[in-house]
Amino acid sequence: MTEINLDGLPGPLHNYAGLAYGNVASIINRKQKSNPKAAALQGLEKMKFLADLGIPQGVLPPHERPHLPTLRELGFSGSDTEILQQVAKYHPELLEQCSSASAMWAANAATIIPSSDSIDGHVHFIPANLSAKFHRSLEAATTARILKSIFANPIFFTHHDPLPSPITDEGAANHTRFCQNTEGVGVHFFVYGKHLFKTDALTPKVFPARQAAEASEAVARLAQIYPQRLQFAQASPNAIDAGVFHNDVACVGHRNFLLYHEEAFLSAAQCIAELKHKLEELCSVELLPFKVTAEEMNLKDAVKSYFFNSQIVTRPSDGLMLLLAPDECRNNSAASEMISKLLEDKTNPIETVRYFDLRESMRNGGGPACLRLRVVLRPEELKEMQPGVLLNERLYGKLKDWIEKYYRDELAPRDIADPQLYNQNKEALNELTKILKLGAIYDFQR
Repeated sequence: MTEINLDGLPGPLHNYAGLAYGNVASIINRKQKSNPKAAALQGLEKMKFLADLGIPQGVLPPHERPHLPTLRELGFSGSDTEILQQVAKYHPELLEQCSSASAMWAANAATIIPSSDSIDGHVHFIPANLSAKFHRSLEAATTARILKSIFANPIFFTHHDPLPSPITDEGAANHTRFCQNTEGVGVHFFVYGKHLFKTDALTPKVFPARQAAEASEAVARLAQIYPQRLQFAQASPNAIDAGVFHNDVACVGHRNFLLYHEEAFLSAAQCIAELKHKLEELCSVELLPFKVTAEEMNLKDAVKSYFFNSQIVTRPSDGLMLLLAPDECRNNSAASEMISKLLEDKTNPIETVRYFDLRESMRNGGGPACLRLRVVLRPEELKEMQPGVLLNERLYGKLKDWIEKYYRDELAPRDIADPQLYNQNKEALNELTKILKLGAIYDFQR
């Protein structure tokens, strides 16, 4: 079986709207000028690095922004230009919401369960409804169309509708599959922040919890995961209040390795012990947990550096694990020291680190792991995947040329209301669907 990373490509209207209350980086940089071209090229370089290592890498296209169909549903009428002018003048807050760049963070796009872990033997796709935030709830329909276009054969792939609101589902940013290797079965670890229907449950006091326990449980049922391969854990309310709005800001897992902050979960010791037992019993492999204490790194530094939002991959050449960390980790003393400890500690499988300049994504509140969505496929399933999205030298060159053609070096908040920019964006996305061979996935193409 093959694990593929599907990365979200930042769009031509990449901007800092600061809409995500609870995402500290997003709030701090609200309404500052952004660099869409740099955002896209930075993300593309990370994808290219992994593809060159021999790790299959796919590209998820950006969403249409501003999303005028939503504005029409809200009662605005007229031509595209007239609507943009109306909304910008009288309801600028709605234009901000409908222009969010957050679809670039593919870790929130969906939860994908491999056929080896589902009772019916299908790969299951559950797009996240992201209904905890209005601007993110606009992503689900386009995400569903993209995934259905890439994974179209119903013999192998089952696509579900997003969960009904208000059962808030934030996707794979709160889900990790642990296993011995990609060939075997896995244990699915779901982390939630709140209970919708339990009034006595602990909740954060500063920032709202997003992922609902009921959503995690529903995703597991829809995907027909074998019950014994499931584990659910609650995120620490203190971590959420510190800015850990998704669990992948406080922990990251890959195969049988877990890197986590000691304050990531409620009852962390019990949680790790249970996960360790399940992995040994079902996957015949020892869990290798690496705990970072609050003394070594406080949650403030974890959120500031996005140390736990680093991406972990296995190099096909030697089977060793590689940590892909944002440059901010190199510049944060606590994160830098922790990476040194990781590399020096031979009881864990991290062999080396590679730093990436993802400044545009980081300033908007997302690091390397936020940008990627993982899917594990059997050989026969991989053959049915749309190959046009898989990165190679030819596609890399085409995407670079496309970005240079359509993206600006600087985008100010007021630019989003420009009808000419909106039309250019539609032209760009229309061309991109042809490059990736995806067909009509956008509302304006339908």
